[in-house]
Amino acid sequence: MTIQTKISASVLTADLSRLAEAVAAVESAGVDMLHIDVMDGIFVPPLTIGNAVVKSLRDKSPLIFDAHLMVVKPQRLIPLFAEAGSDMISIHIESDCDVPQVLRQIRDLGKKAGVAVNPTTPIESVFDCIGSADLFVIMSVEPGYGGQAFIPESLDKIKALREESRRRGIDVTIQVDGGINDKTAPNAVKAGADILVSGAYLFNSPDMAESVRKLRD
Repeated sequence: MTIQTKISASVLTADLSRLAEAVAAVESAGVDMLHIDVMDGIFVPPLTIGNAVVKSLRDKSPLIFDAHLMVVKPQRLIPLFAEAGSDMISIHIESDCDVPQVLRQIRDLGKKAGVAVNPTTPIESVFDCIGSADLFVIMSVEPGYGGQAFIPESLDKIKALREESRRRGIDVTIQVDGGINDKTAPNAVKAGADILVSGAYLFNSPDMAESVRKLRD
């Protein structure tokens, strides 16, 4: 049985000079999780949040911290983000590492392990992770920048992953990251998504709580 649809707020489009306030705002609005995009400037062009920022926020919020490592060599950073207080850590199937080994590394540290897949990468590339990953992250925009439009073909990936997991008799949790708003969310959920990551839609909303309600509905 899949989990009830959860809303994860991406801080990528938040005002980073007031990040603690942004976290408090999304928590008050009713989100379930905080999505923390970690970029190394190599795997994707931008540089973003480090483990020190995660650590500074950890005692300020009870939300689930979901660290999304968009980096070339995630194995080097996983212990740092685990120690900082991340509850979930996701790596990319396209990263330069032994993915099964790194998923075990994350789990051995007591964290939920996720594997993400970019829009141009076939969804079949993550099928071997069914049973070893706690979470699958379908990128529905090109990774690196917030505010992009949802890629419709992502829905086929969600469906294919859900169908393959059912064929194997193994339930999976599917997260969809990018371009999520009140128009794209229903189709993502219908396709099989469990967790919706939303950034610009939430942080640019005049009523964040109402926007969270729309996504959840």
